[in-house]
Amino acid sequence: MRSLLITLFISYLLCGALMTLFQRHLLYFPTTPQPHNYDTFNITKHKHVLNIIHINPGHEEALIYFGGNAESVVFNATDYQQDFPQHTVYLVNYRGYDKSTGKPSEQALYEDALLIYDHIKPHHQHISVIGRSLGSGVATFLATQRTITRMILVTPYDSVLSVAQAHYPMYPIHWMLHDSFDSLSRAPQIKTPSLIILAEHDSVIPKIHSIRLIKAFSENSPSLITIANSNHDNLIHRASYHTALQQFVSTP
Repeated sequence: MRSLLITLFISYLLCGALMTLFQRHLLYFPTTPQPHNYDTFNITKHKHVLNIIHINPGHEEALIYFGGNAESVVFNATDYQQDFPQHTVYLVNYRGYDKSTGKPSEQALYEDALLIYDHIKPHHQHISVIGRSLGSGVATFLATQRTITRMILVTPYDSVLSVAQAHYPMYPIHWMLHDSFDSLSRAPQIKTPSLIILAEHDSVIPKIHSIRLIKAFSENSPSLITIANSNHDNLIHRASYHTALQQFVSTP
């Protein structure tokens, strides 16, 4: 019995050490370049190249999209071109994703969000933002640092720390995690009109984490829409999802 307990304890420590060492490999899944015919441009800072897909150029209204942790954002291009004909849309490839260089981290994604906002702001009267899954944390950060006209959070979380702790309750995740993406603490500061879209059957980010985030907004409580018969991945293929996006963005 003693040897079994020792073996289990060593296994526990080893697994925890591996999770800590390789945690960013568990959080970020950089995508490979996908062939497409959409316009792109690069922003370079400190030798890092941020690649942006540029749709419907020339409008005063702009929309920045921050995607999920394993998402090739270009696959939204056709839908967003149709959904937002009066908006110039910027699909952000995170560092290490597609043709962007560098390695993703929480701080890197925040820095890049500010970089693209400041780069495009002279060309637009208003800028709105959509953040899906991992990108919801980037969107809430940007909304506390810059003026955002409208914000849409798709399958958001209270924090990556909270979600990770729920998945791995046997470990002290708050001591181990490098990138917490704490939207919960930022929500009370956000005054931007916001919409939160949830999937009815989301097993990746359980609804409790989204509800905690919603309750943390102290002013301008966000609107909430749940897409029926959908999960974390397929809700973006539902017609009701695109209708919700269009109606919220076009509301005077």
